Amino acid sequence: MDEKRKSILIVDDEEAIRQFLSVALTSQNYLTAEATAGQEAIIIAKSNLPDLIILDLLLPDLDGVEVTRQLRQFTQIPIIILSVRDSEKDKIAALDAGADDYLTKPFGSGELLARVRVAWRHKSPSLSEPVFINGDISVDFAKRIVRLSDQEVQLTPTEYDILRILVNHAGGVITHRQLLQEVWGEQYGDELHMLHVNISNLRRKIEPDPARPHYIITEPGVGYRLKIE
Repeated sequence: MDEKRKSILIVDDEEAIRQFLSVALTSQNYLTAEATAGQEAIIIAKSNLPDLIILDLLLPDLDGVEVTRQLRQFTQIPIIILSVRDSEKDKIAALDAGADDYLTKPFGSGELLARVRVAWRHKSPSLSEPVFINGDISVDFAKRIVRLSDQEVQLTPTEYDILRILVNHAGGVITHRQLLQEVWGEQYGDELHMLHVNISNLRRKIEPDPARPHYIITEPGVGYRLKIE
């Protein structure tokens, strides 16, 4: 196997969807493997260790949320959920279980490939790169310095922690509950007002137009996404 080619496991019980995904991904030089059920996907993931998993939410044996939970017990590889369900409840359940992104059917190959590209960035850029750069924003993790257009931005410790977590999930969605628990602790999972206030303050400091955010994008009812340039 060519080590330069990334491998993607496609998990869907519909043959037409698997074929569509396979064609779109192989056209971009990705290697693909397929599974038609949740248990099969878990077995393949354990043995083959793919670089990314595209997982349908409705499977014949296990719900995609449960598959995600089981996968997260032994791997942190990016998981993109596919589903015909588009409710906030379903999205939050999948993301809280450990999924990195959620794509609603029907979708085009262009959007799929874009989501795949940003999913690679989920692997904690702060751990692999000393400085994260995205558009006019740079974050120096070693020195805890944030710059906007080369001008240092003064953030409170809480604002810095929020930005750090968003960077660590850059391109993917992180739910309100995830942010609250990672910044303030488990007991603060429902304190949405506190999160909204701090996000608003952070936007005023790093967004060109805080009223129309360019970097910190709201996913209504779900959470936030740090947009990748």
